[in-house]
Amino acid sequence: MLSGRRLDLLDPSPLDIEIEDIAHGLARVARWNGQTRGPHIYSVAQHSLLVEAIAAHIVTAKTAAVAQWQLGVLLHDAAEYVIGDMISPFKTVMGGTYREVEARLMAAIHLRFGLPATLRADVRDLAKRADRQAAFLEATRLAGFERAEALKFFGRPVALPQSVLSYLEPWSADEAKARFLARFFSVSAVPGPSRENDMVATSD
Repeated sequence: MLSGRRLDLLDPSPLDIEIEDIAHGLARVARWNGQTRGPHIYSVAQHSLLVEAIAAHIVTAKTAAVAQWQLGVLLHDAAEYVIGDMISPFKTVMGGTYREVEARLMAAIHLRFGLPATLRADVRDLAKRADRQAAFLEATRLAGFERAEALKFFGRPVALPQSVLSYLEPWSADEAKARFLARFFSVSAVPGPSRENDMVATSD
Protein backbone atom coordinates (compact mmCIF):
# COMPACT_ATOMS: atom_id res chain seq x y z
CA MET A 1 0.00 0.00 0.00
CA LEU A 2 1.10 3.60 -0.51
CA SER A 3 1.02 4.01 3.26
CA GLY A 4 3.76 1.39 3.49
CA ARG A 5 1.45 -1.20 5.02
CA ARG A 6 1.72 -4.83 3.91
CA LEU A 7 -1.68 -6.53 3.82
CA ASP A 8 -2.04 -10.33 3.85
CA LEU A 9 -5.12 -10.96 1.70
CA LEU A 10 -5.65 -14.45 3.11
CA ASP A 11 -5.30 -13.40 6.74
CA PRO A 12 -5.79 -9.62 6.88
CA SER A 13 -5.07 -7.82 10.13
CA PRO A 14 -7.03 -4.71 11.15
CA LEU A 15 -3.68 -3.18 12.14
CA ASP A 16 -2.57 -3.17 8.50
CA ILE A 17 -5.59 -1.22 7.23
CA GLU A 18 -5.52 2.55 6.74
CA ILE A 19 -8.44 4.70 5.61
CA GLU A 20 -6.16 6.70 3.30
CA ASP A 21 -5.27 3.49 1.43
CA ILE A 22 -8.95 2.59 1.15
CA ALA A 23 -9.93 6.02 -0.14
CA HIS A 24 -7.02 6.13 -2.59
CA GLY A 25 -7.81 2.68 -3.97
CA LEU A 26 -11.59 3.09 -4.21
CA ALA A 27 -11.19 6.43 -6.00
CA ARG A 28 -9.27 4.61 -8.74
CA VAL A 29 -11.48 1.51 -9.08
CA ALA A 30 -14.08 1.90 -11.83
CA ARG A 31 -17.69 0.83 -11.49
CA TRP A 32 -19.24 -0.98 -14.49
CA ASN A 33 -15.77 -2.03 -15.69
CA GLY A 34 -15.25 1.57 -16.75
CA GLN A 35 -18.08 1.40 -19.31
CA THR A 36 -19.66 4.69 -18.25
CA ARG A 37 -20.22 8.11 -19.76
CA GLY A 38 -18.21 11.15 -18.75
CA PRO A 39 -14.62 12.43 -18.73
CA HIS A 40 -13.79 10.41 -15.60
CA ILE A 41 -14.45 6.86 -14.45
CA TYR A 42 -17.34 6.45 -12.04
CA SER A 43 -15.38 5.25 -9.04
CA VAL A 44 -16.31 2.93 -6.21
CA ALA A 45 -15.50 5.79 -3.81
CA GLN A 46 -18.15 7.98 -5.46
CA HIS A 47 -20.58 5.06 -5.59
CA SER A 48 -20.07 4.50 -1.85
CA LEU A 49 -21.00 8.10 -1.14
CA LEU A 50 -24.09 7.77 -3.35
CA VAL A 51 -25.18 4.61 -1.52
CA GLU A 52 -24.74 6.25 1.89
CA ALA A 53 -26.69 9.32 0.74
CA ILE A 54 -29.53 7.11 -0.55
CA ALA A 55 -29.52 5.08 2.66
CA ALA A 56 -30.09 8.26 4.66
CA HIS A 57 -33.40 8.72 2.78
CA ILE A 58 -34.70 5.15 3.12
CA VAL A 59 -33.41 4.16 6.57
CA THR A 60 -35.97 3.12 9.15
CA ALA A 61 -36.07 4.69 12.59
CA LYS A 62 -34.97 1.40 14.14
CA THR A 63 -31.86 1.12 11.99
CA ALA A 64 -31.10 4.84 12.29
CA ALA A 65 -30.76 4.28 16.03
CA VAL A 66 -27.89 1.83 15.48
CA ALA A 67 -24.52 3.37 16.31
CA GLN A 68 -22.37 4.06 13.24
CA TRP A 69 -24.86 2.67 10.70
CA GLN A 70 -23.74 5.37 8.28
CA LEU A 71 -20.13 4.22 8.54
CA GLY A 72 -21.18 0.63 7.94
CA VAL A 73 -23.02 1.64 4.78
CA LEU A 74 -20.23 3.94 3.57
CA LEU A 75 -17.72 1.08 3.86
CA HIS A 76 -19.97 -1.54 2.22
CA ASP A 77 -17.57 -1.94 -0.74
CA ALA A 78 -14.35 -1.09 1.09
CA ALA A 79 -12.72 -4.46 0.36
CA GLU A 80 -12.60 -3.47 -3.30
CA TYR A 81 -9.65 -1.19 -2.58
CA VAL A 82 -7.48 -4.29 -2.90
CA ILE A 83 -9.61 -6.88 -4.77
CA GLY A 84 -11.28 -4.55 -7.28
CA ASP A 85 -14.91 -4.24 -8.35
CA MET A 86 -15.69 -7.59 -9.89
CA ILE A 87 -18.97 -7.70 -11.84
CA SER A 88 -21.68 -9.90 -10.32
CA PRO A 89 -21.72 -12.62 -13.05
CA PHE A 90 -18.00 -13.20 -12.57
CA LYS A 91 -18.40 -13.32 -8.78
CA THR A 92 -20.87 -16.14 -9.32
CA VAL A 93 -18.38 -18.01 -11.51
CA MET A 94 -15.65 -17.56 -8.89
CA GLY A 95 -17.94 -18.92 -6.20
CA GLY A 96 -17.02 -19.33 -2.55
CA THR A 97 -13.31 -18.51 -2.75
CA TYR A 98 -13.90 -14.90 -3.76
CA ARG A 99 -16.63 -14.47 -1.17
CA GLU A 100 -14.42 -15.86 1.59
CA VAL A 101 -11.55 -13.48 0.80
CA GLU A 102 -14.00 -10.57 0.60
CA ALA A 103 -15.62 -11.52 3.92
CA ARG A 104 -12.27 -11.72 5.74
CA LEU A 105 -11.23 -8.34 4.38
CA MET A 106 -14.53 -6.74 5.36
CA ALA A 107 -14.30 -8.16 8.88
CA ALA A 108 -10.80 -6.71 9.29
CA ILE A 109 -11.91 -3.34 7.90
CA HIS A 110 -14.90 -3.21 10.24
CA LEU A 111 -12.79 -4.04 13.29
CA ARG A 112 -10.17 -1.46 12.30
CA PHE A 113 -12.74 1.32 12.45
CA GLY A 114 -14.72 0.29 15.51
CA LEU A 115 -17.52 -1.69 13.86
CA PRO A 116 -18.47 -5.29 14.64
CA ALA A 117 -16.80 -7.80 12.32
CA THR A 118 -20.24 -8.62 10.91
CA LEU A 119 -22.74 -5.78 10.71
CA ARG A 120 -26.24 -6.14 12.10
CA ALA A 121 -28.67 -7.74 9.66
CA ASP A 122 -30.77 -4.58 9.33
CA VAL A 123 -27.70 -2.46 8.50
CA ARG A 124 -26.61 -5.03 5.90
CA ASP A 125 -30.11 -5.03 4.43
CA LEU A 126 -30.15 -1.23 4.31
CA ALA A 127 -26.83 -1.18 2.47
CA LYS A 128 -28.12 -3.73 -0.05
CA ARG A 129 -31.32 -1.78 -0.67
CA ALA A 130 -29.45 1.48 -1.15
CA ASP A 131 -26.89 -0.30 -3.33
CA ARG A 132 -29.63 -1.54 -5.68
CA GLN A 133 -31.12 1.94 -5.88
CA ALA A 134 -27.69 3.33 -6.73
CA ALA A 135 -27.15 0.62 -9.33
CA PHE A 136 -30.42 1.53 -11.07
CA LEU A 137 -29.43 5.19 -11.26
CA GLU A 138 -25.90 4.45 -12.42
CA ALA A 139 -27.13 1.93 -14.99
CA THR A 140 -29.65 4.27 -16.59
CA ARG A 141 -27.72 7.53 -16.34
CA LEU A 142 -24.14 6.40 -16.83
CA ALA A 143 -23.91 2.85 -18.17
CA GLY A 144 -26.33 2.90 -21.12
CA PHE A 145 -29.09 0.68 -19.72
CA GLU A 146 -32.66 1.13 -20.90
CA ARG A 147 -35.11 1.77 -18.07
CA ALA A 148 -36.96 -1.51 -18.63
CA GLU A 149 -33.71 -3.47 -18.44
CA ALA A 150 -32.63 -1.69 -15.26
CA LEU A 151 -36.03 -2.33 -13.66
CA LYS A 152 -35.60 -6.03 -14.36
CA PHE A 153 -32.19 -6.21 -12.72
CA PHE A 154 -32.40 -3.67 -9.90
CA GLY A 155 -36.07 -3.04 -9.13
CA ARG A 156 -38.08 0.15 -9.08
CA PRO A 157 -36.29 3.28 -7.82
CA VAL A 158 -37.57 5.55 -5.07
CA ALA A 159 -37.92 9.32 -5.41
CA LEU A 160 -34.75 11.08 -4.30
CA PRO A 161 -33.83 14.77 -3.97
CA GLN A 162 -31.51 16.51 -6.40
CA SER A 163 -28.83 16.67 -3.70
CA VAL A 164 -28.53 12.87 -3.95
CA LEU A 165 -28.75 12.74 -7.74
CA SER A 166 -25.81 15.14 -7.95
CA TYR A 167 -23.58 12.21 -6.93
CA LEU A 168 -24.07 10.82 -10.46
CA GLU A 169 -21.75 13.33 -12.15
CA PRO A 170 -18.38 11.51 -12.27
CA TRP A 171 -15.58 13.19 -10.32
CA SER A 172 -11.85 13.04 -10.78
CA ALA A 173 -9.99 10.49 -8.69
CA ASP A 174 -8.58 13.21 -6.45
CA GLU A 175 -12.02 14.70 -5.79
CA ALA A 176 -13.56 11.28 -5.12
CA LYS A 177 -10.79 10.44 -2.66
CA ALA A 178 -11.07 13.77 -0.84
CA ARG A 179 -14.86 13.61 -0.56
CA PHE A 180 -14.80 9.99 0.58
CA LEU A 181 -12.27 10.82 3.30
CA ALA A 182 -14.25 13.87 4.41
CA ARG A 183 -17.41 11.82 4.76
CA PHE A 184 -15.56 9.04 6.57
CA PHE A 185 -14.24 11.42 9.21
CA SER A 186 -17.69 13.00 9.49
CA VAL A 187 -19.49 9.73 10.34
CA SER A 188 -16.76 7.80 12.18
CA ALA A 189 -15.18 8.07 15.58
CA VAL A 190 -11.74 8.31 13.99
CA PRO A 191 -10.23 11.80 14.38
CA GLY A 192 -9.60 13.55 11.09
CA PRO A 193 -6.38 15.27 10.03
CA SER A 194 -5.69 18.30 12.17
CA ARG A 195 -5.75 21.81 10.75
CA GLU A 196 -2.16 22.20 11.95
CA ASN A 197 -1.08 19.19 9.88
CA ASP A 198 -2.88 20.61 6.84
CA MET A 199 -1.02 23.90 7.26
CA VAL A 200 2.33 22.15 7.51
CA ALA A 201 1.58 20.12 4.41
CA THR A 202 0.58 23.24 2.53
CA SER A 203 3.67 25.17 3.55
CA ASP A 204 5.87 22.32 2.33
